Amino acid sequence: MKTEGKNWKWAWWFLVAGVGSQFYFVQELVAAFAFFAIGFTALALVFGTLYMLQKGWEMAVARLVEGEQSAGQGFEASESARSIS
Repeated sequence: MKTEGKNWKWAWWFLVAGVGSQFYFVQELVAAFAFFAIGFTALALVFGTLYMLQKGWEMAVARLVEGEQSAGQGFEASESARSIS
């Protein structure tokens, strides 16, 4: 019996939402919310993409510098090994 009462409660809420969505003001609010959500998503994607590009560039430069340093150390070690033998 309790579940039947809960079902009716949900049915009334859906009925109220359906009737409310027929009003012009409610339709305008829903449309404004949709535009806001789309705009916010677009901005988040742009900033997220720029952030990821910057972090990728930062990692690439760090690896490049690290690779040059280790290559220089290897070159110095090979010179000292040649002079010993």
